[in-house]
Amino acid sequence: MYIEKNYNYISNAVKSLSSKTELIIVSKNQDIEKINRLIKLNHIHFGENRVQEASLKWKNLILDNLQLKLHLVGKLQSNKAKDAFKIFHYIHTLDNEKLAQIFGKLESDQLKKIKYFIQVNIANEQQKNGISVDKVNQFLKYCVNDLKLNIVGLMCIPPAEGDPSPYFNNLSELAKVNNLKELSMGMSNDYECAINCGSTFVRIGTKIFSET
Repeated sequence: MYIEKNYNYISNAVKSLSSKTELIIVSKNQDIEKINRLIKLNHIHFGENRVQEASLKWKNLILDNLQLKLHLVGKLQSNKAKDAFKIFHYIHTLDNEKLAQIFGKLESDQLKKIKYFIQVNIANEQQKNGISVDKVNQFLKYCVNDLKLNIVGLMCIPPAEGDPSPYFNNLSELAKVNNLKELSMGMSNDYECAINCGSTFVRIGTKIFSET
């Protein structure tokens, strides 16, 4: 019963920090039996890193549980965008014009709307994906005005070392400047800090599925 125990602990911790923050359980590499245990606890928001894995695992789960919301939280290649569009309700890693154009075309053709976060390379790290801070405003306007995408917020992954709070605060300010209400930031090791800096979605997997 460790999954249920971990879930209750994390869920209560998130709620105690903010009533406005949603917990996304990142279920990559986890089997359906474990996911079903969390669905039985009435959890709604789940995250996956890879489109192919998500499609195999979640197609029937979503049909059987229409209240579920599936979030793509991993890097998205343009050749997987069409498959991602079919199954995900939220894309957290929109980070270039080519992807945005593909989603704009898909939405126009299929008369379907999903929700997007722009991934921001908040510390300008060469090894990480994301729009640079100085280009967020321009990219946001292009997505909203030209492509009519429903951009709900910003997402970031801060540097692995050091205090993440300056980066979380910077993303929060960037969202306010651009009139965006949602912030996808914070994972298993820094979710408390992220919530204190205004995160509305935290992405947690390890602390839910780990037996220790």
